[in-house]
Amino acid sequence: MDTSDRARDSSARDTFPKLMAELARRQGSRIAIREKDYGIWQSWTWAEVEGHVRDLALGLAAHGFARGDKVAIIGDNRPRLYWAITATQALGGVPVPMYQDAIADEIQFILDHSEVRFAVVENQEQVDKLLSIREQVPRLEMIVYGDPRGLRHYREPGLESYQDVQARGRRFGTDNPDFYGDEIAKGAGADVSIMMYTSGTTGKPKGVVLTNDNIIATSRSGIVHDRLTDHEELVAYMPMAWIGDHLFSYGEALCAGFTVNCPESAETVLQDAREIGPTCFFAPPRIWEGILTTVMVRIEDAARFKRWLFHKFMAVAERVGVRKMDGKPVGPIDNLLYGLGELLIYGPLKDNLGFSKIRVAYTAGEAIGPEIFTFYRSIGVNIKQLYGMTEATALVVGQKDGEVRPDTTGVPFPGVELKIGDGGEVMFRSPGVFVGYYKNADATAETKTEDGWIRSGDAGLIDEEGHLRIIDRAKDVGKLNDGTMFAPKYIENKLKFSPYVREAVAHGNGRDFVTAFINIDLESVGNWAERRGIAYTSYADLAAQPTVYDLLGGEIERVNQSLSEDSQLSRSQIARFLILHKELDPDDNELTRTRKVRRRFIADKYKVLIDALYGGATSAQMEAEVTFEDGRTGTIKADLAIRDIGTPLPTAKAA
Repeated sequence: MDTSDRARDSSARDTFPKLMAELARRQGSRIAIREKDYGIWQSWTWAEVEGHVRDLALGLAAHGFARGDKVAIIGDNRPRLYWAITATQALGGVPVPMYQDAIADEIQFILDHSEVRFAVVENQEQVDKLLSIREQVPRLEMIVYGDPRGLRHYREPGLESYQDVQARGRRFGTDNPDFYGDEIAKGAGADVSIMMYTSGTTGKPKGVVLTNDNIIATSRSGIVHDRLTDHEELVAYMPMAWIGDHLFSYGEALCAGFTVNCPESAETVLQDAREIGPTCFFAPPRIWEGILTTVMVRIEDAARFKRWLFHKFMAVAERVGVRKMDGKPVGPIDNLLYGLGELLIYGPLKDNLGFSKIRVAYTAGEAIGPEIFTFYRSIGVNIKQLYGMTEATALVVGQKDGEVRPDTTGVPFPGVELKIGDGGEVMFRSPGVFVGYYKNADATAETKTEDGWIRSGDAGLIDEEGHLRIIDRAKDVGKLNDGTMFAPKYIENKLKFSPYVREAVAHGNGRDFVTAFINIDLESVGNWAERRGIAYTSYADLAAQPTVYDLLGGEIERVNQSLSEDSQLSRSQIARFLILHKELDPDDNELTRTRKVRRRFIADKYKVLIDALYGGATSAQMEAEVTFEDGRTGTIKADLAIRDIGTPLPTAKAA
């Protein structure tokens, strides 16, 4: 009996190695994964992928890999790293993906906490990080690297190339022909499949333990929700340590059997996507916003007739496109005009962006601007919002075709129960709910009730149609001194709807009024400045320009207008702001690796600026330590202007 037979006979398809074996048997000649390297796409079939996975697993087994061992996975999205996840699972081990841009200290904590014994990494950069902390993590025995460039003369004990480990595996397999199939057969749905570490906004990251049952059930739910097939093409470029990538690029790919494509680099994602023509695409709001900003900059630089044509047909798209996308009736003249727009504008634009074949696109992580959301849907990109978290295997709520609205995140996925708990906290339970936090029973009990409900930590409400609307993190929701609700993330998201705002931090809890820190978007504000002949030398120089303050003041007034129309938040309009002299950065502990604001840290680090905002000052001096890409630290000094917005707009009356 071969490997596929043994896997199929043993509760087939309840683990990912069994799913891999089934795909190799059923559609072994079809493309499973591609990678672009040196400008060339290389492809592997399902049969070839299973062979690579088997050789790596056997190579690790030959080194003494035991069931329950942890394997760190570090690097960009690469086929070898996805195969390492399956190989680890085949032996009953637990993969632990980590963010590729994490600094050595962050990696050290997770390696030590998760008790990692093996590591499979992409290249020299990751090898160097691990070697620099090796003495602090004595459990780490073996480091396997995929890209040999720069590592030829390394002679560290336990450091081996991916190819050498696979070669050892082939020899081990010859001597032990039944070993791999037997190990796969031992696996079960209830076994731990992966451990994903949270980003840690308020403390150390926590290890979220997910089983095969969790991920497979959630993957199948997502497949049913959006009618995904084995013919989908997906671009895998989001960090492998993020649960969304693991669900889409690994869980759903293996459950549905579709093709995953790894771009050459983060910088070439859109160019590589054009060559592939993905049918599924995920991007957080900041990427959708960045794409639109680039489009609009190009339009502004185009000839007058092209600009006129674009804006003329975009007006048609705004009036007609969303109705067509939702399957609603459209008049014959509008239908004709939209068809002409598709020929002249929408189609070429989607083709240029690599979106011409997209059936479904997703955004999640934070709110996306209604104008941005509507733009994509109006030109025929079926973008939909998702809501979830690592502890739910990513998916809790999503938008159904024909029920897509910019102001909600949708309805529960199949198998998900949803309710609003005490204090307006969103709660849910589903087959995807995690086992618990690794070695942290207290935190598990705080998040997961005895009957399986998850306290999300998010404040929200369910409308009359069953759609979920997220307001803010429950712990961040506070009050102004007059009793007005203060929801900082809600305000920050509204600010970030602007193409000129990269990040924002709102302040106001226990205060008389709301203030804000702003990070400008260097690309969009830079283009704006260049078109107006405004010279600048650096981010700090551009951010300090009075004209940029005028620009951002106008954007804040737009946000205040929106807030004034909300009966609950109308009195939380922004009264004062400043533009920070540096970008908030994960390396400076100001943001998590998923770019969530570390509020407590920022409140402490920038206390002098907050005091100035509330003390009536017109400027404030700041000295801040920054971390450069090579790990060195330095100090930035700046004198920051503070700007008043003026008299708040009339407030909405409560219903």
